[in-house]
Amino acid sequence: MAPKWHTVLNHGKTRKGAVLRGWNPEDREQWESFGRTVAFRNLWVSIPCLMLAFAIWMVWSVIVVHLPQAGFHYSTTQLFWLAALPGLSGATLRLVFSFMVPLFGGRRWTALSTAALLLPALGIGLLIRDPQTPYWVMVCLAILCGLGAGNFASSVANISFFFPRSEKGTALGLNAGLGNLGVSLAQFVVPIVITAGVFGLLGGEPTNAAVERDKQLWLQNAGLVWVPFVLVAAVAAWIWMDDIVDVRASVSEQARVLRDKHSWIMSWLYLGTFGSFVGYSAGFPLLISHQFPTVDPGQYVFLGPLVGALMRPVGGWMADRWGGARVTFWNFVLMTATLLALIGFVPGTSGPGNFWGFFLMFMVLFITSGVGNGSTFRMIPSIFLVQRKRALGRVDVETTRRAELEASKQAGTVLGISSAFAAYGAFFIPQSYGASIGVTGSPVSALWVFALFYFTCIGLTWWYYSRRFAEVPC
Repeated sequence: MAPKWHTVLNHGKTRKGAVLRGWNPEDREQWESFGRTVAFRNLWVSIPCLMLAFAIWMVWSVIVVHLPQAGFHYSTTQLFWLAALPGLSGATLRLVFSFMVPLFGGRRWTALSTAALLLPALGIGLLIRDPQTPYWVMVCLAILCGLGAGNFASSVANISFFFPRSEKGTALGLNAGLGNLGVSLAQFVVPIVITAGVFGLLGGEPTNAAVERDKQLWLQNAGLVWVPFVLVAAVAAWIWMDDIVDVRASVSEQARVLRDKHSWIMSWLYLGTFGSFVGYSAGFPLLISHQFPTVDPGQYVFLGPLVGALMRPVGGWMADRWGGARVTFWNFVLMTATLLALIGFVPGTSGPGNFWGFFLMFMVLFITSGVGNGSTFRMIPSIFLVQRKRALGRVDVETTRRAELEASKQAGTVLGISSAFAAYGAFFIPQSYGASIGVTGSPVSALWVFALFYFTCIGLTWWYYSRRFAEVPC
């Protein structure tokens, strides 16, 4: 009888409705013969879909900076709310999206969730043209952009099923890291396209530039620019990605991981890394604009998310090489030290502050948050594999195979849940800036709270995962 994995491909000549049966990336023969090709094909299609999702999720971090200039009369608190709301809705949607791949299949869900990005993109393109647009409409558009965040939970869960444990950290780092480039892409592209009528008559008239009457702004382009790329990416996902039959699971099966304390510990740690990345990204442009009014944030803000995204695959590779817990522990130590140094460069009672010191410290925070994103995601599959092997006890081929499959399902769900929990950073960090500024006139109080939070992450990583005789060394 032919090996089971000989039935793994059921594509048809056109690849429409591609399904994988008997998929096992830990089977070296399967992996080397064709598994690697299949896995990387899905990865290379997933990355641009995720990149567009992040771009739309973070587009409000740029839009809010230009709203006063375009004639929208909102308070500082209202502007920080618009920057933060995509984070709040996105984190909540991630909780839902994290269960979708085992229910619907990775190909179907990636295509559908990518196509759904047209809602906020077209909504911004049609409804943001007039400075008289009610604030509640702007709030609804910001909330819709949370769809982009939801896609991350399903994307990382899906890609985790395609790769063996030895390459999972690098693969997840590439998917999430290059996908995270969408944040930098939005902060680089949007300031350019809103200053020109790049869509001609289809783009409509410019909005009113209240501060500089000779400067026209097409704020609607912040949404319209993504529409053709979203359409292409959704079609590509439908045609070239695959559904894996073996990872199908009901919501109740997936929800079992909620009873495992390590699901919540890793969610807390990932809030410290990814939550920092998206939170700092969402609040960076407005924070610079508020603290250093003479500086144009559009010239610099895209660099932070860019280096953070590029460092995520590096963090995954480092975790594959030296262990996720060790990399995560020292990374949190460096994040804490950097944040404390940053406080000294913020304008306040001690002086006018120093922009370049402020900017440099934020670049280090983006770099370390990127490394931590990769290393924490590498820890999650390792933790659940260790636990499943301990639970099953016996060590033989069939038991090992069962442990790997169950651990893969559990880890995929936890990757989604932890990413949902961490996405609240995109809401709380900008809101913390706004609250701190509103009460004290400075963001320093918020920065001290962030530092205390990082101390808890250091302690949890050391106690459960990185110390000698840790409960689950990984």
